[in-house]
Amino acid sequence: MSASKIFLPGSTVGVMGGGQLGRMFAIAARRMGYRVHTFSPDEDTPTGALADLEVAASYEDEKAVRKFAQGVDVLTFEFENIPAQSVAWAEEECVVRPSGKVLEICQHRLREKQFLRAAGVPLPDFIPVNSEKELRAAVKQLGIPSVLKTAAFGYDGKGQVKITDKADLPEIWKRYEGVPAVLEAWVPFEREISVIVARGANGQMVSYPVCENRHSRHILDITLVPAEIDVDVAGRARGLAGTIAEELDLIGLLAVEMFLLADGNILINELAPRPHNSGHFSFDACITSQFEQQLRAVCGLPLGSGELLRPCAMGNLLGDLWANGEPNWAAAAGFPDVKIHLYGKAGARPGRKMGHLVAFAGDAADAAHKVQEARSALIDGRSPGV
Repeated sequence: MSASKIFLPGSTVGVMGGGQLGRMFAIAARRMGYRVHTFSPDEDTPTGALADLEVAASYEDEKAVRKFAQGVDVLTFEFENIPAQSVAWAEEECVVRPSGKVLEICQHRLREKQFLRAAGVPLPDFIPVNSEKELRAAVKQLGIPSVLKTAAFGYDGKGQVKITDKADLPEIWKRYEGVPAVLEAWVPFEREISVIVARGANGQMVSYPVCENRHSRHILDITLVPAEIDVDVAGRARGLAGTIAEELDLIGLLAVEMFLLADGNILINELAPRPHNSGHFSFDACITSQFEQQLRAVCGLPLGSGELLRPCAMGNLLGDLWANGEPNWAAAAGFPDVKIHLYGKAGARPGRKMGHLVAFAGDAADAAHKVQEARSALIDGRSPGV
C-alpha cells in the first residue's frame, strides 16, 4: 500500500480497539467528516457508542479481521497490544498506519528497549530474564533496587515488581515462571515527563509541550502542562521524541515516556504508538488535539499546530470515585475553569479509568491544585465559594 496515500473527509477510518482513546479519536474524526468503524472483542464499547459501525469479534478471527479491513480506507489503533498476525492480515487488505512493524516493537518491552538502544537514545540499563538463575545473575549485575517487568502486554504498572531484597527472588520469580521478562536498573528520577509527537506520511513532525506526570498506584494521576522544567531540557525531550519517531518510520502518533534525572539528563522509559493518557489535556488546551493529530497523520493530511493555548492540568477519574454511588457532577461543574470528560463505560471498578478533568489556570501548578479540588468535589460536594 502507498505510504503517501491521502484519505480526505468522507473516507472511512477503522480503529482497532474500543476504549476511551478510540472514543475521543472518533469525536475528532466525526467532527472532520470522516466515518469511523471500530473492531474489538467487546460490544457497546466507548468507541462503539460514537462509531458508524462497531464490530465485536476476536482479534484472532482471521475472517472477521479481513472483512473489517476491507470495509475501511485506512486502519489505525487505539492501543498497541493487538496480535501481530491480526495486523498482518489487515495490512493485506487496507492501508495500516502506524505499520505492524511499529506495533510489534512497541508492544514488547525487550524489542522496544533493543530498538531504542540501537537507535542510540539514552535509556536505563536492562537485561533479558527467562529463569530464576538468569534473574539472580541480572540482579547481581544491575544491583538493588531494580525492577522486573514482563516483556509483553504491560501497562499501568501491571506485570512489574520492584526488587529490594535478594531473598525475595525465588518468590518473585514464581509469578513470572514461563513468561519472558526484563530486569531494569532502578532510576532515581526527579520527575516523570512525556512528549507526544506526530509524524505524517511525508515526514512532517509536530510535537506537543512537555508534560509532567504524577502517578498513584502505578496509574497516571495528574498531568501538568507545560512541565516546570528548563527550556533546554524541554528542547532535548522533544528532540528525543522526534528522533525516535523518525527511527521508527512512524506514520501516526507516538507518546514517549521519560525519566528526568536531577542532573538534567533524560532517560527513555516507554513508548506508545497511539494517543496517550498524558495527552488528554490537548483535547481542550491545544489548537489541535492529539486525537485530531492522529487522524491527520494517518489520513495523510498536513499536521495541525500543537500549540498550548493556556497552562492546564489533567486529573484522571478512576472507578474508586464511584465506591459510594454516583459522583457529584454538579459540584465539579461548579468550577468554571474545569472541563469534565466521561468515557461512557458501563461499570466502575477500582483502578478503572472512567474519565478525566482538565483545569486551566495562570500556571500549571495552580491548575493542578484546581483539578484536585474539582475532583475532591465529586465526593464532598464542595464547589468554589461553598
